[in-house]
Amino acid sequence: MPASGFARKILTPASPGHEAFDDARAAVDRLTELYDEARAFLRTQFARTMAGELPQGRVRAFYPEIRVTVTSHAQIDSRLSFGHVAGPGSYATTITRPDLFRNYLIQQIGLLVENHGVPVLVGPSVTPIPVHFAIAGDDGLSVPHDGAMDFPLRDVFDVPDLDTTNDDIVNGVGFRYEDGALPLAPFTAQRVDYSLARLAHYTATDPGHFQNHVLFTNYQFYVEEFEQYARKVLGDPDSGYTAFVGTANATITSADGVLPVPDK
Repeated sequence: MPASGFARKILTPASPGHEAFDDARAAVDRLTELYDEARAFLRTQFARTMAGELPQGRVRAFYPEIRVTVTSHAQIDSRLSFGHVAGPGSYATTITRPDLFRNYLIQQIGLLVENHGVPVLVGPSVTPIPVHFAIAGDDGLSVPHDGAMDFPLRDVFDVPDLDTTNDDIVNGVGFRYEDGALPLAPFTAQRVDYSLARLAHYTATDPGHFQNHVLFTNYQFYVEEFEQYARKVLGDPDSGYTAFVGTANATITSADGVLPVPDK
């Protein structure tokens, strides 16, 4: 099918309207539903395409987003370091992997609702999810290199866009979303997905296993010392630790567990 055929139709999951939430947990539950539905749609369509079933149009699904509108300075406390917006206006942010950031999102949304006395809106954004990020972590799917298929991948699926995957928000260059909304978070969903992909690439470990701090080292003896410490705390039932995850997601749950050495 020629590229022009793909352009005539866009295949996308149902796009529900935005819903208002004043309960942070319910808002994050909805974000998770929307994200999981979009990701499953892309994975299914991509798997069919790789099996030789060409889609009858362009395939696209969108990140979910959070929106909040504040109309008054009355409930804005400039002493707060987070959990509030600086002034009246409409704010938005796209969201990825709400499963990984659930606790953070619940905290931040709860503070926004509490500090401003307004609900947040949750619904699909207009930012497409790149297929590379949608299938990340799925051992049964991988994106082939350029030229391996009979058509350009970007003619059918959205791919990472380095022009928009940037640090414009934290660099303070006046970033706004397409509809003029101000940023509600320091990074867009695509930028977060890019960082999660880098973690997996550099460490051969799923981002879901990471905690709040990352220490990079190129010295094997540091890694060995850390493993020994992990085994020590796994042997202590009061430590609070339940597992140690190594390269290639190899996992032990006891002090004497065997940690497989991945192939080089």
